[in-house]
Amino acid sequence: MQQRSASAGKNFCRQILNHHNQIQYLKRPSCDVFINHRCIDTKRTISGLLFDHLSRLRLHPFLDSRNMRPGDRLFDSIDRAIRECKVGVAVFSPRYCESYFCLHELALLMETKRRVIPIFCDVKPSQLHVKNDGSCPPRELQRFARALEEAKFTVGLTFDSLEGDWSKFLTTAADAVVHNLIEVDGEETHKERKYFMKNYF
Repeated sequence: MQQRSASAGKNFCRQILNHHNQIQYLKRPSCDVFINHRCIDTKRTISGLLFDHLSRLRLHPFLDSRNMRPGDRLFDSIDRAIRECKVGVAVFSPRYCESYFCLHELALLMETKRRVIPIFCDVKPSQLHVKNDGSCPPRELQRFARALEEAKFTVGLTFDSLEGDWSKFLTTAADAVVHNLIEVDGEETHKERKYFMKNYF
């Protein structure tokens, strides 16, 4: 009797998890991967090519110049995409730190505890600094500096756009994104199962 009861319980648990997975698939976010970049530096090169590469893999990357339409509210659309994404890719370039928007996106990625893959394109981590031009409140500057330091001490990828192998690099970057997405999905599934077992058994 106890074996039959345990078996029925396992089957019930499997059905619930299967149903939950189907719902999760239907509610798939519009953004798996958020690409944070300085538009004038990398839109037509590394960021745009990575967006295309990830799209061909049937992922859902977000790149402002590709996903946003006339009439979209800038901060609303970007902030929503960051909160929906599972992995962020921060493409650092020589003029990255001159952009308030780049630093705001990076800070939000870090504050929402997203997994972030830094790509240092034509720039070394030591060359990246938040600049105080007097237009940004001190509190925001601190927020940006914290996020930048956290990103600089995260294992990432480096690329020289003049001498690097573009095809090889894009494959390496896409592999890193897929690997991180799989890990994040695994962590979320583990948390959901723990929550389910704790609350229903």
